[in-house]
Amino acid sequence: MLLEGKRAIVTGGSRGIGRGIAVEFARQGADVVINYFGGADIAFARDSAADETVAEIEALGRKAIAIEGNIAEPAVSAELVRVAVDAFGGVDILASNAGICPFHTFLDMPPDLLRHVVDVNLNGAFFAVQAAANRMKDQGSGGAIVATSSISALVGGAMQSHYTPTKAGVHSLMQSVAIALGPYGIRCNSVMPGAIATDINKDDWSDPQKRAYLDKRIPLGRFGEASDVAKVVAFLASDMASYVTGAALLVDGGLYVNLQ
Repeated sequence: MLLEGKRAIVTGGSRGIGRGIAVEFARQGADVVINYFGGADIAFARDSAADETVAEIEALGRKAIAIEGNIAEPAVSAELVRVAVDAFGGVDILASNAGICPFHTFLDMPPDLLRHVVDVNLNGAFFAVQAAANRMKDQGSGGAIVATSSISALVGGAMQSHYTPTKAGVHSLMQSVAIALGPYGIRCNSVMPGAIATDINKDDWSDPQKRAYLDKRIPLGRFGEASDVAKVVAFLASDMASYVTGAALLVDGGLYVNLQ
C-alpha cells in the first residue's frame, strides 16, 4: 500500500472527487480526517454523505473522522489539524480539495458571489495548506500536500469567470509553496481534473447533447470518475513521487490537448 500508516486530511471530502480521494487514501493505508460543509443555513448539520464516507473508510480497516466547517474560515483548518493530531498523532498528507462552482454569467455577476467563490476555492486552500504545513514543519519529517486545481486553470469558461481564476490561483499557490516548504521536506503539487462526473458539473454530464459533445472532445472517449483523480492524488501523496514538487498533473483523458 502506498500510504501505509500515513495520517491525512481531505477538505471537501464527503462528496465527488473529495470522497474518492478520502477512500483511496484509506485503500492505500491512511487514516483520514474529512472536512465537509453543511451550508450556511444548516451550519453544523450532519451530512449523510460524510457519514457514508466514514463508513466506507472504516470498512477498509482504516480510521476516519468527519468534521463540519466552512473552509473559508481559517479556524476550520486549524481545527482539522488539531483533530488529526489528537486522533492520529500528526499530519502527513493534506488533500486540499474543497471547491464550488455556481455557474453564472459574467456581466451581471453579483459581487457577493465572486467573493464567496474566491473565499472557498482560493482563500480556503491557502488556509488549509498553511495550517497543515505548519504542523508538518513542527513534526520535522516532511509531508505531502496535493491541491485540486482544474483544467479550468488553463482554459476559460463563459459561465466560470469567477471560478477559473481561483483554480489558476490554486495552481500558482502550489508552485509558490513548493519553493517555500521544500526546505522542510514538504512536497506540494496539484492535479487538474478535466470533465469528471460529479455534482459540481452535473448539468453538463447529465445533458445528453452536452455529454455527447464532451465525450467526442475527450480522446479517451469518456468522462472521468472521481476514482481516476483520486489515484493520481494518492500517487503524488506517496513516496512514489518523492522527487516531485511544484508539479501540476492534468487528469482529463486528453481533453486539454485536443484542439481539433
